[in-house]
Amino acid sequence: MSEKVLKIEKCCPEDVGIPSERLMNMMDHLDAKGVPMHSLLIMRHGKLACECYYAPFKRSDTHRMFSVSKTLTAIGIGLLEADRKIKLEDHICDYFPEYVDKNTHPWIRETTILDMLTMRTCHASTTYKINMKDDWVKSFFTVAPTHPSGRYFHYDTSSAHTLCALVEKISGMKLIDYIRFKMPEMGLSDKAYMLADPFGVSIGGSGLIATSEDMLRFGYMLMNKGKVCGKRLIPESFMNKALSFQTPTLVTGPVPSEQCGYGYMTWIGEKGNPVCYGMGGQLIILLPEQDMIVVTTADTQEISGGNQLIYDALYNLVLPYITDDAIPYGEAKATQFKEYTADLAVRPLTKENSAVPSLAASAKPSYRSKLASDISGKVYSFADNSQGFKDMALTFEENKKCALLSFTLGEEKHSFELGLGRLCEGTFPIYSQRYAASGIWLTPDIFYVYVHIIGEYVGSIKFVLSFKDGSLSVFVKKHEESLFNEFNGHFYGTVE
Repeated sequence: MSEKVLKIEKCCPEDVGIPSERLMNMMDHLDAKGVPMHSLLIMRHGKLACECYYAPFKRSDTHRMFSVSKTLTAIGIGLLEADRKIKLEDHICDYFPEYVDKNTHPWIRETTILDMLTMRTCHASTTYKINMKDDWVKSFFTVAPTHPSGRYFHYDTSSAHTLCALVEKISGMKLIDYIRFKMPEMGLSDKAYMLADPFGVSIGGSGLIATSEDMLRFGYMLMNKGKVCGKRLIPESFMNKALSFQTPTLVTGPVPSEQCGYGYMTWIGEKGNPVCYGMGGQLIILLPEQDMIVVTTADTQEISGGNQLIYDALYNLVLPYITDDAIPYGEAKATQFKEYTADLAVRPLTKENSAVPSLAASAKPSYRSKLASDISGKVYSFADNSQGFKDMALTFEENKKCALLSFTLGEEKHSFELGLGRLCEGTFPIYSQRYAASGIWLTPDIFYVYVHIIGEYVGSIKFVLSFKDGSLSVFVKKHEESLFNEFNGHFYGTVE
């Protein structure tokens, strides 16, 4: 580790011209919109003015950052170029002759590293998702292309994965270790690592697992164009291109703030600012004009336009109110902000956030149902299904404000606890991921369970249990990229 490592100094928001009440407005707004935030960090003028974690998430927790990984991969490529190991104009096929033969399409042969950095490859989508059991890197060279490279933007995660493989092939190190080796001043934690594909290559397009502070440190390096602790870690010329408009994204960008352009594996935001974007609200938003870095982690995967809600809350409720100078404040204001952020938490299902306001009181969700005592603990056996669920039971535990959902999957019996009006935490069955769950009666005979996956694999699982005439009909749906595929589908069962 370098003797000089970035030290993060903390301050109150007002010290750097950010009104704390505006930050609270932003967080209230996101809560009202139902955005499950996990963390919010804001640095201005090199000082950490806001560091918030939503219980059960903690400062020490790691979190999957999804496509923020792509920007890390781009930096790895920039480091190789700086060491004259590659040129951006080189053809990617030159570095992977083992995947090239007489059948390799000319459009693939013509693809350059620069094409891949700017998402202007010859593929319209991620090639390894066609068959994820085959060699992921090889797929980039063997899947039939749809158009010539270098023409226009298509979000192709396999290009980032292949570039990551290039970094690892030339450096002889895993990408995250190479970054640490070349940029020790940035101070990435020992907790940060990358998931690997089935063939051992780091998933350079979406596999980064890190803490929120790791993302802040990475954002600091980006904001300062590769200069940390007074030392230049990567050429400024590369950083200027990486963080500026290289290709339009208007047609295929997923939300308005991501339709403003793309640099080198980095988005250009609606303020003309660089943004590292990860699915589900993992964001590093750089605001050079304000000398501000905003880091968020969240789970917006099932919210249409969820990331845009975060952008809008920041751009509309905070940015217009920041000042060049410090804002006077007293102890009472500082205490109010401290207490507010200490109470932040992922919300359980409640009568308020699970109901349509116009519904009559008698039709609104409830923590209790007359049916509960009849069905509690009864085991419903399912008809044969491809997912392998054999049975399920819902047991209400008196005076504990919780319930137990039990099921048999394959030959294994599993169960997890869920709160009523509160979250219950633990380790979710099968994949050993941390979770927080709650449940509520949507109607007298429909019980709804929402499971937040809060381990390294970010996502959610929803169960809808409909009890009627001695039978149970279940709909389960997962929103998570890599695991929990069993938790999708419909099951029907009766009491034996």
